[in-house]
Amino acid sequence: MSSYESKGSNRKGNNAKKGQAHQNTTSWKPNKNSKKTREINALPVYGLCQRCTDVILWRKKYRKYKPLTTVKKCTGCQEKAIKEAYHVLCDNCARSKKVCAKCLESKEILVSKDEIKTAADEVKEGQELERMLNRMSLRQRRSYLRKLERGDDVSGIQESNFDDSDFDFDDSDLDEDDLEDVEEEEEEKDDQ
Repeated sequence: MSSYESKGSNRKGNNAKKGQAHQNTTSWKPNKNSKKTREINALPVYGLCQRCTDVILWRKKYRKYKPLTTVKKCTGCQEKAIKEAYHVLCDNCARSKKVCAKCLESKEILVSKDEIKTAADEVKEGQELERMLNRMSLRQRRSYLRKLERGDDVSGIQESNFDDSDFDFDDSDLDEDDLEDVEEEEEEKDDQ
């Protein structure tokens, strides 16, 4: 009998696992001011199922996430198209097969690449909104902002409708503030 085999015990009892020897009183926190940490936290997580998303977020939280330095080869189409760490399928293959890009299981995908907005997209949308508001009359601007605050649908408002005085709103859509705006504009026209 070798020395390796003699070290183990085959006794049935007295082998219950004990708890963790040293319990942490506070959770571990990374250096949040680190440039690398900020870059890693800014990377979006998309195209994954719930479990894989949780795994990636855990890796980011505890500084275990290692971002890709070069583009990785997709196992589906054999092209160098993967830009996200821990993914094995490119975004196009994962969409066409309707599977998670990491575990390859056909579960519900939480966030797709199209739903993620980059900082450049947000800046562009902000500029478009500003330009559109500048072209509106005061009354139109106020009613548009009020509708945004209320959460009403404002997708039907186009720049071509700015010539119309009220965006084709029904009288029922106008609230007291809108009516006050109308009266103010009429008074201004009368004064001129």
